[in-house]
Amino acid sequence: MVGVVFVHTLSHPRSSATSPAVSPVPPFLTCWMGTSSGSNHPHQMLPPRHQLRTGGALETTLSLVSHDGHEPRSNNNSDLVRESPAESASSQETWPLADPIAAKKTAVKQKTEPEEQQQQPVMHHVSSADKVSVRDIARERVELVAERMHRLPDEFLEELKNGLKAVLEGNVEEFVFLQKLVQSRSDLKSSATLLRAHRSQLEILVAINTGIQAFLHPNISLSQSSLVEIFLHKRCRNIPCQNQLPADGCRCDVCATRKGFCSLCMCVICNKFDFSVNTCRWIGCDSCSHWTHTDCAIRDGQITAKSASGRSGEMMFKCRACNHASELIGFVKDVFQHCASNWDRECLVKELDFVSRIFRGSEDQRGRTLFWKCEEVMDKIKGGLAETTAAKLILMFFQEIELDSAMSFENGGLIAPQDACTRIAEVVQETLRKMEVVSEEKMRMFKKARMALETCDRELEDKAKEVAELKAERHGWLSRRATESWKTRPKK
Repeated sequence: MVGVVFVHTLSHPRSSATSPAVSPVPPFLTCWMGTSSGSNHPHQMLPPRHQLRTGGALETTLSLVSHDGHEPRSNNNSDLVRESPAESASSQETWPLADPIAAKKTAVKQKTEPEEQQQQPVMHHVSSADKVSVRDIARERVELVAERMHRLPDEFLEELKNGLKAVLEGNVEEFVFLQKLVQSRSDLKSSATLLRAHRSQLEILVAINTGIQAFLHPNISLSQSSLVEIFLHKRCRNIPCQNQLPADGCRCDVCATRKGFCSLCMCVICNKFDFSVNTCRWIGCDSCSHWTHTDCAIRDGQITAKSASGRSGEMMFKCRACNHASELIGFVKDVFQHCASNWDRECLVKELDFVSRIFRGSEDQRGRTLFWKCEEVMDKIKGGLAETTAAKLILMFFQEIELDSAMSFENGGLIAPQDACTRIAEVVQETLRKMEVVSEEKMRMFKKARMALETCDRELEDKAKEVAELKAERHGWLSRRATESWKTRPKK
């Protein structure tokens, strides 16, 4: 993938809930993600891999400091569930670099210029009265700083941004100090005041307020009004999203009380956004369409074995935005049915681990069996089982438990005989399919063993030839030695 990759793990002081009906997605992206009850309506997430643009490759890392100036809190789960080995909630996005044609022209121009001319940088004199620091931008009046920045050369402005990047990357104390300065200023709560700022000044203010380095990158070009709206929490700070807030006009308590929260791309619990899609890493509420990281839901006790439907010990997800409870087996089943065919080996293992941790505390038979099955398949993958075969085994397992549930008692009565016969036939068909899968796997292993045996046979033949050649050489050497001894013996 070509582009500039940014990674930001940011905590924001607000979360949200969208309206029950998911509104139209941003035109640049639509992707499927399963919801907690297994409903299949489309949702919008923001994976950068769907927005490829031409350009060179440059990688940088955004600040890991939270939006409110505090360090991100620990992701340790309870003793009941182990922490995910994948990664914490983070965000990745690709950004276009400068125009490749212009870059090519610049390279050609540099080749044709004399070497002495290339080695002489243009020096701009900056008076001490005009110099501006990041702290000046954070604490002084917008108009005064803007007037001085208009007299500064571009090189100086880039140095300012690079200095702030260094602060965001590792100097937490300085970042917190700058953010407190910015967020305590009453004059920065007016859009009219912010619109009078120099562009670089506004980019620096937004970067301090959000903790996101991307706003300082030369190839990220947002309009002045968009930067102002992001600063004032009226637009999503996730650059690929940039929805007006609250998203879809949601009026729930979460969206109404948390500044800068976007229900289309952020977690209701941790307020972070990332670009993971087609995964069990996110759980979508089928009532309000808000999203929650699975890790956050486990850590905060939003995934428990308390059933609202009467099933004993069934694992349920309770949405923090609307308090709606949904069962999770349907959600996991839908994700695997729609997405497992596109997962590679590493991704499949991560998804199985998510499911295993979700159902580790399950008290009902279906949940416990699913947990054991995930552990079993992960062990088989480590032992060399192909990911396609592993995915088929899990999908067939979901079909089996679905059929078992359908054939059980319904509301205290037995199902109709015709339905029972139909479902028995389906079970037989699934058993045959499972036998075919096992047969294919055994055939693959047999072919592998036969190839290894053939290789050993060929090696033995080669060794036998080498031994025969060595014996022939030795016999010839002994014959020559005997002949020479006969010729050189003393004559009587």
